[in-house]
Amino acid sequence: MTFVIPSDLAPEVYPLAWVVGTWEGHGVVDYPGIDAADFRQRVVFDHDGGPYLIYSSTITLMGPDGEDGQVWSQESGYWRVAPSAPEGVTLQDFQHPLEVVLADASGLLTAYFGAVGNGRIDLATRFAAATESGPDVRGATRMYGNVGGELMWAWDLAAFGQELQSYASARLSRVEGPEVPDAPEES
Repeated sequence: MTFVIPSDLAPEVYPLAWVVGTWEGHGVVDYPGIDAADFRQRVVFDHDGGPYLIYSSTITLMGPDGEDGQVWSQESGYWRVAPSAPEGVTLQDFQHPLEVVLADASGLLTAYFGAVGNGRIDLATRFAAATESGPDVRGATRMYGNVGGELMWAWDLAAFGQELQSYASARLSRVEGPEVPDAPEES
């Protein structure tokens, strides 16, 4: 995947430069007690020059004929490369520690710790907290990967009395992002 590091991107988040942009695609949600459903997703990783990325995601269920249905999930937050890994955590070569804080419109707040490197992001919850009417989530993991220039992700969830297991996954394509310069013409 070819990408350009935006000139005003903070150096602290260079390891995340490959996700900067807008991504759209399709996925599926399937979890005990929830009817399996196809969805569309739009994810934006943006920046304002600060040492973090600004994240937003909207998942919209698809109707039986592929039409847009109800909004299933909206979340936003911040992703930052941490200055160091927590004590006792060992990172692999070319990995950087990552901290993510997300708020979901359902009333869920999650903080994740993980690693970014080699076109892959792995996250696990440090904590999950909900409002009084929010979902009963005890833990989660997320994995994002650059697969042939597309953003693939999988989300496992421990919620509603269930053990950690697959909740949702999607395949997204970049629809907007930093401009990639044209290759020079050969003479």
